[in-house]
Formats: sequence, C-alpha cells, structure tokens
Amino acid sequence: MLTKNIFAKTEHCLVYLHCILNYMGITERKERDKVEMRQRIIDASIEMFLQEGYEKTSIRNIAEKIEYSPATIYLYYKDKDELLYDVQGQAFEKLYQAFKETAISKDPLKRLEQIMLTYVRFGKKNPELYDLMFIIRAPMNVVEEKELWSNGHDCFGFLVQCITECIEKKLIHFDDPRIAALSVWAMGHGLVALDLRCRFKVMELDDDAVAAIIEKSIREYHQLIKN
Repeated sequence: MLTKNIFAKTEHCLVYLHCILNYMGITERKERDKVEMRQRIIDASIEMFLQEGYEKTSIRNIAEKIEYSPATIYLYYKDKDELLYDVQGQAFEKLYQAFKETAISKDPLKRLEQIMLTYVRFGKKNPELYDLMFIIRAPMNVVEEKELWSNGHDCFGFLVQCITECIEKKLIHFDDPRIAALSVWAMGHGLVALDLRCRFKVMELDDDAVAAIIEKSIREYHQLIKN
C-alpha cells in the first residue's frame, strides 16, 4: 500500500513538473517570437530609412514591407518616434563596434585620435544613420519620457574613458573629462554636420578635398589639445 502511494505521488509530481516545463517552454517561445518580431520591424525600418529617408518611413509603410497590419506594429511601438529610437540604438551599436575595431592603440592619446577619425568617417559613410543619431529630433522625443538617453551611453563612455586616461597621464590640456569629451565631440560633430548639410560648398572643394580637409582638421585639433 505504501509503495502504491509513493508511486502515485511520484507520478503526480512528474505530471506537475511536465506541466510547469511545458508552460515555461511556451512562455519562452512567445518571448523569443516577440524579440524576433521586434527585430524584424527594426530591420525593415532601417532599410526603409536608408533607402527612402525619414519622411517616407512610416508605421503603415513598414507594415506593408513586412506584410503585417499596422495594428501589429502598434503592439510593439506606440508611434514612429519610439520605433526610430530603437533604430537609433542599433546605429549607435554600429558606431560603438567601429570604435572597438579601429580605436585600439594602447597609447590613449593616439587612441583619442583614432576615435575622432572613426567618428567623422562613420558620419560621412552613414549620413542617414548619423542624421538619426545626432540631428533629427524625432527619436529624442522618447528620451524626454524616459529621462535617460541610453542609446549613446556606450559610445560616449568609450570616449570619456579614453580622455580620462589622457588626463590622468597629463597628455591633454583638460582637467575635466566631461568638458574634454564635449569639446572633442563638438569638433567632430561640427565637421560632419557641415559636410552632410553641404556647407563645405562655400570652400569650392570637391568631395575628395572635403574628406581630406576634415581629416586634417581632426589631426590639427588633436595637436592643439596635446600638452
């Protein structure tokens, strides 16, 4: 009798465990499906944004592209701004990976120059993404609600860490890493923005000459801030 009770309880436990595992499996699959769907929406948005620009990138057009109804996308994003915020996040990840691949010198001063050159080259190569990251207002409307701009955190942190090393070794004319980072960022951004908005035309230069003068400006600025 005791043996039968033990077997019965064991069987009951196994059935209960199976139900739990099955529920967990369904939950995990649903969560995985959500992640995959969100990424599919982001990928379609990036492709449309790069090909057709900001104005033509809409929830309805994206829905048509992935062959879903706009209502489906609204399950993941409340509006276009929120969607573009995630697209912006992927753009920043691309820039961050570029920093890690090209700004690799053990000398922090040399690495700072590599960061600056990588930044302006990224902007010139990816004008639409750069617009979304640093110029277009729309995705930043989401930041006002979150009160934190997490998308740019890793890239800015990479710059600040390098500058902090430079300051600690007394390699540059700054004593506050944040002020130094803003100065470096403003220099790079100014050059890229002037280029993307065709303001270098005032200098009557062709594209190759513009690219050369941007990089020379970065190198000369780098020399100016050195101790």
